[in-house]
Amino acid sequence: MSDAKPMLAGVMGWPISHSKSPRIFAHWFAAHGIEGAYVRLPVRPEDFAEVYRALGKAGFCGVNVTLPHKEAALALADEATPAARAIGAANMIRFEGGRILADNTDAYGFIENLRAGAPDWDAAAGPALVLGAGGASRAVLQALLEAGCPEIRLANRTRAKAEALAAAFGLRIRVVDWEHRAAALSNAATLANSTALGMAGQPPLAMDLSMAEPGLTVTDIVYTPLETPLLAAARAAGFAAVDGLGMLLHQARPSFRAWFGADPAVDGTLRTACLA
Repeated sequence: MSDAKPMLAGVMGWPISHSKSPRIFAHWFAAHGIEGAYVRLPVRPEDFAEVYRALGKAGFCGVNVTLPHKEAALALADEATPAARAIGAANMIRFEGGRILADNTDAYGFIENLRAGAPDWDAAAGPALVLGAGGASRAVLQALLEAGCPEIRLANRTRAKAEALAAAFGLRIRVVDWEHRAAALSNAATLANSTALGMAGQPPLAMDLSMAEPGLTVTDIVYTPLETPLLAAARAAGFAAVDGLGMLLHQARPSFRAWFGADPAVDGTLRTACLA
């Protein structure tokens, strides 16, 4: 690679010490023989704009962006992809010719993880039930709609947030009350948890799967713990279950391709390296 494209990237967030992304990129650097560096960038919200605008001049070819900066990263960019605009946030940035180019790879990561973890899964096989109406759910909805899901039933503890999201994403989204989420599994082909419920340190997700039908695929964006109670219950009931770690791994692939010019693999060795 030439000096015109520095081998320096990172991830911005606050806090950011927990991020597994440096492990992912270190694994891929070694696999592809690339001399690169990928660093954690702890940036307070009040400092984000100043730091963000300076990174290109500091030699960064790009950065990933995580909470709480994704919306600001989109708003401050010079150009954004349709995916970033549809989701309303950016998680992948390129610095080129003094310009900031924003993209969002979360929907890509979600759907690629689902396809890899459940090879027989078919978006068009039936409705999906999505739990949660926060930032992550926007990527999940975008991914399922693009994949051809005929209907999405959206349940959130605050119904008004779900209704606002449904209005933004169109007629294939139907809001259901949180207390009726179990009944909404009737004839559903997919169940996706996009909330933090079930994550280490968070309250558990109470979800009755008794009304689900054979062939249901259950996925959880949570990956700490890797086997959430929801996924354990799904496996015990005989349903396909896909953990959230793969979403993190797959969403990093477009960044690596764009910045370093190589197409990395998401495989068992990467999962092992990430979990080490």
